[in-house]
Amino acid sequence: MIDPKKIEDIAKQIGNAIPPQVRQFADDVEAKVKQVLQNKLADMDFVSREEFDVQRQVLLRTREKVENLEQQLTALLAEKTQKFDAKDLPTSDQL
Repeated sequence: MIDPKKIEDIAKQIGNAIPPQVRQFADDVEAKVKQVLQNKLADMDFVSREEFDVQRQVLLRTREKVENLEQQLTALLAEKTQKFDAKDLPTSDQL
C-alpha cells in the first residue's frame, strides 16, 4: 500500500515545479468558476438540507395526525352505526 505522506510529498513537488504564472492562472480560473457557480445556484430555488429535514419532520407529524383522525372517525362512524342499527328502526307496519 502507498504511504499517504509520500503521495502528499509528490503532490507538493509537482506543485512547486509548476511555474508561478500557471499556478496564478489556475487559481484565477478556479475563483471565476466558483463565482459563476455561486451566482447560478443563487438564482435557483434550492432549500438547505436543514430546511428540508425540518419540513420532512413536519410532514411526518402531519401524516401521523391525519392517520389518527382517520382512525377516530372510523371508530365514531362504527359506534354511530351500532347505535342506529336498522333492526332498531320501526317497520312500516309499526307506524
